[in-house]
Amino acid sequence: MPYIFNLLKLKDSMDRPKVKFAVSCSSNMNRSMEAHNFLQKRGFDIQSYGSGNQVKLPGPSVDKPNCYDFGTSYDFIYNDLKKKDNQFYTQNGLLNMLDRNRRTKPAPQRFQLEMFQFDVILALEERVYDQIIEDLHTREQESGHSVHVINMDIQDNHEEATIGAWIVCDMCAKLEAAEDLDNEIDEILAEFEGKHPKRNFLHTICFY
Repeated sequence: MPYIFNLLKLKDSMDRPKVKFAVSCSSNMNRSMEAHNFLQKRGFDIQSYGSGNQVKLPGPSVDKPNCYDFGTSYDFIYNDLKKKDNQFYTQNGLLNMLDRNRRTKPAPQRFQLEMFQFDVILALEERVYDQIIEDLHTREQESGHSVHVINMDIQDNHEEATIGAWIVCDMCAKLEAAEDLDNEIDEILAEFEGKHPKRNFLHTICFY
């Protein structure tokens, strides 16, 4: 009997449509792309975005960032920085990051220009969370489809991006395994808050 029950549960999980995930940081460069790469390799339905006005990358000094429009290809940015100072941008990890990005998707995308409808959107800092909610609230409601918007703070550096991507991956696996996402999400988030109390988990529901 337990064997038949487990088979039925497996069939039910296979019949359920995959959860549509999105992940966003500010520039769709470091944190969201590390998470995108992790999730894509593990078979999740995932898209990634930035929510800022421009793509900003560190430059030779704090007051001289490298700025690009969303939609500028990772390949172009990689070659532009390599031309500007190959040694500097190799040492600070930007060229390695951009090489990973261009193998994942063509270019950084801005969330506010995206019309896809998701089931779960993961913001990787509170400012991004606020920008995403503001954008969703200003859109004209069409389908009434609900989307869970979740915040989890990840510092914008390479090491934290990798640690954060593991946590995001773990969370997405739990959310996708839920038999009733709407009813189980609070319990799942409470579990992650207990494991990672400094990550500033926030959650709200918006509608398309």
